[in-house]
Amino acid sequence: MLVLIAIFLLTAVVVVPLFRKLKLGSVLGYIAAGVLIGPWCLGVVPQSDGTQHAAELGVVLLLFLVPAYGAFASRVNRVQLVQWVTAFFVLHIGIFLLALRSGFHIGVAYFLWVGIFNLMVIAQFWAFAADLYTPEQGKRLFPVIGIGASLGAWLGSVRAGDLMARAGPTRLLAGGAVILLGCVLLARIVNHVTPKKEVAAASSPEAPLGGKGGFSLVFGDRYLFLIAMLMVVLNVVNTTGEYLFGRYVVQAAIAMHGADPSAAAARETFIGTTYSSLFSTVNLVGFVLQMFVVSRLFKFLGVGKSLFVHPSVAMAGYVMMAVMPSLSAMRWLKVADNSLDYSLGNTSKQALWLPTSREAKYKAKQAVDSFFVRMGDVLQAALVFAGEQLALSVAAFARINIVLAGVWLGIVVLLQGACTRQRRRPNRSRRPPFVAVFFRLKHSGES
Repeated sequence: MLVLIAIFLLTAVVVVPLFRKLKLGSVLGYIAAGVLIGPWCLGVVPQSDGTQHAAELGVVLLLFLVPAYGAFASRVNRVQLVQWVTAFFVLHIGIFLLALRSGFHIGVAYFLWVGIFNLMVIAQFWAFAADLYTPEQGKRLFPVIGIGASLGAWLGSVRAGDLMARAGPTRLLAGGAVILLGCVLLARIVNHVTPKKEVAAASSPEAPLGGKGGFSLVFGDRYLFLIAMLMVVLNVVNTTGEYLFGRYVVQAAIAMHGADPSAAAARETFIGTTYSSLFSTVNLVGFVLQMFVVSRLFKFLGVGKSLFVHPSVAMAGYVMMAVMPSLSAMRWLKVADNSLDYSLGNTSKQALWLPTSREAKYKAKQAVDSFFVRMGDVLQAALVFAGEQLALSVAAFARINIVLAGVWLGIVVLLQGACTRQRRRPNRSRRPPFVAVFFRLKHSGES
């Protein structure tokens, strides 16, 4: 894996500056670098195992893309930011369509691209929403916005297979591009019709943002740093649970149909059916929670106390798994975990950005929702690798998740006080302790 990352970085050093000079952008340059080392060009990354490892390159890409996004945000207003970043991703869809029609294999490049797109565009959407409304308005409106997200996830999971069979990838990509352009139009309309007196930003919302980068904002403010750590730990716990569920499903398939190669089709059918049932149930439960529960919890508990619900449920579930591990228990744990994550958890995490500055909403949020989320994936992969080397049981992994859920709850406790201070001093930066020490030492050395 480290060799693949080194090869990709060396390729990117050559390709990305060339694309920048041609004014095609760095994102397209990174995609081109991935295509160049892929199985259909130089063949450095093979199609099978290399494709799985290539997903981890997204973390490396985001080290470059987050600062690039911040630099662009410093030059345009918020509507232009949403418009041009979305249009830039639509341009990539057009390139993928041309590549498909020309007979190219786009698997690795598309896999890398969609992992970045899913994080950056969603983060930008919620940043735009947080910038439009005051914290009090956001508490009322974000649960309603989340209903649309949950409904879309549920309908998408139900209809995805049928749409793919009837329309094919080309028409689905084209339809996605049209929908994204429609979202740009909706963003312009919402920005126009929102009364200026209801806009959350204290400074002019039409002015470009300041010059600080996303990573500088995160490491320079205690509140933003705690949000970043929350995302990392949450993602480690959640994805470790996904690994445990997958492990149980594979074991159940072998127990039911045997390990003989002739039963491979039966095992695959069992695994596919099990996951399809899980995803449909998760999305339906998530939609019901978003529709009937989230707004009521926000009203009676507030955003801060609502953050305790998800880690508490996760900890209780993994305590049960440590004592009585089974596929049925793991399935219901993942239904509760993922449905809460997609509904109450997601809405609460987005509401945390309401009292922050405009600069933090767009730049720091990109860093947190993309790079730090992917860092959680990398740490979980390292945890699973170490666990498998040590031959840890499911119960042992569950005990590790109990400890991590405790850390998660601790971060939520710290966020309560930080959130209160943030509302009182929304524009004042407060560095995490270790970062503050670093800056003091740096300045004292310079003097």
